Amino acid sequence: MSFKISLITSSQVGVDRAVLDWAITNSLPHGGWCPQGTLTGTDPLDPKYRLKETAGPAILESVESNVRDSEATLVFTLGPKATGPAMKASTYAKKQKKPVLHVHRAVLGASERVIEFLDKYYVRRLHVTGSTEADEPGVGNWATMTLDRVKSTFDRRPD
Repeated sequence: MSFKISLITSSQVGVDRAVLDWAITNSLPHGGWCPQGTLTGTDPLDPKYRLKETAGPAILESVESNVRDSEATLVFTLGPKATGPAMKASTYAKKQKKPVLHVHRAVLGASERVIEFLDKYYVRRLHVTGSTEADEPGVGNWATMTLDRVKSTFDRRPD
């Protein structure tokens, strides 16, 4: 099985932005929703991220839209408890009866759990979110290191 997946996320600095950069580096399709004003505000987000703005400025509107447009949600945090928009993503996914997986740094074999999750639900449009760098410094790097291990495992699998 090849790692053919589209990644959906928002624009927050942390897991979301790290996932966008990782998708670009790995030539994976990506996109998603971000709050109104993110693309056109005083410090606009680079259009390379291929995000669309929601009708309003609330981050939770973009989180809900990203959950809606995906088949499953993956949440990355450093600590064992998701908070803020990352916690809401899990809530929205459960409400919409979509699979959700939360991994944090203390989870043994996080990359293996992600692989099992993607295989179990045959996910092709994955919403990836998590903590911000302001809340958990280094969370973006940890998420991309985990995704690197996931991708290298998928790349080694035969079709």
